[in-house]
Amino acid sequence: MPSHTDSGSHRKPRIGLLAGWGRFPVVFAEAARAQGYSVHCVGILGLASDELADICDEYRVSPLARVGRAIRFFRRRGISRAVMAGKVEKRVLFDPFRVIRLLPDLRTIHMWLRYCTENKKDDTLLLAVIREFARDGIRFDSALDFCPELLVKHGFLTRRKPSPQQWKDIRFGWEMAREMGRLDIGQTVVVNDTAVIAVEAIEGTDECIRRAGHLCRRGGFTVVKVAKPNQDMRFDVPTVGVKTLHTMHEAGGRTLAIESGMTILLDEAEVIELANKLGIAIVSVKAEELQLRESA
Repeated sequence: MPSHTDSGSHRKPRIGLLAGWGRFPVVFAEAARAQGYSVHCVGILGLASDELADICDEYRVSPLARVGRAIRFFRRRGISRAVMAGKVEKRVLFDPFRVIRLLPDLRTIHMWLRYCTENKKDDTLLLAVIREFARDGIRFDSALDFCPELLVKHGFLTRRKPSPQQWKDIRFGWEMAREMGRLDIGQTVVVNDTAVIAVEAIEGTDECIRRAGHLCRRGGFTVVKVAKPNQDMRFDVPTVGVKTLHTMHEAGGRTLAIESGMTILLDEAEVIELANKLGIAIVSVKAEELQLRESA
C-alpha cells in the first residue's frame, strides 16, 4: 500500500495507530496530524479504510492474526505510544476455516494461549492485544485523548424529542444495556413498549437494529446504547454515526438514546441534519437523570 511521507516527520512526536473498521481511525489520524504528530498506522486487512494511506505518514495493512507483524512495524519506527481505533469483528473466530483464513503468527498464538483461554469476551481479547504490545515497550493510550470533541455532549440533539412512552423505554432499556455491558456481551439494547426486542452481541449494533426491525414490524422502537460500567476508554467505546441512523430508519427505529460524555458521535452535524430529516429523536443522557425522571 502507498504511504504518505512528510519531510519533517522524523522531527515530530510519533504515534502508532492500530486501525479497524469505520470512520473513527480516519478522524483520529486527522486530529493527531493536526496536533503535530507523525502517525504510523497498521490497518487491519479487509477492515481499515483506504483513506488512511493518504492521511498517515506511513501506512501498512496486516491480517487480523498477525500481531507480531504489527509489533515489528511499530518497533522499527521507534513507536512507544499507540492507539486502537475502529471496530474489529469477532465473527471470524467462528468461521469453520478460521485457522486457514487467519494464519496466526507466533506472537498471536502466544497471546491467545496466555491471555484468551478462559473466555473470548471483547475486553479479554483487546486487553490481550495491549498486553502483548506492552511486552515490547509499546503502550496504548485512548484515541480520545487526541480528539475529545468526539464525545457526545449532554442534551437533546434533534428537534424531535422522545415521547413519555419512549422515555419509559429509554429508562427500561438503559438498565438492560448497562447489565449487558457489565457482562461484556454488548452495548446496545432495542426496546419497544418496555419489552426487549433485540440485544447486541458479536454481530454489532447495525445487525442488532436490523434484527429488531424483523421482530418488531410495526416499528417505532427505541435504541439504547451505553458504555460498559468502568469502560476502558482505550478501546470499544460506544460509537454512533450516519450509518446507525440509516439502519434505524430502514428498520423502523424512532428514538436513539446514548450516554453523554461516554459515546463517540462521528460527523455530528451530518448526523443531526439526517436525524431531523428522518424524524428520529436523538437524546444524550446521564444515568442519574434517568433515575430522577423515574422518581419524579
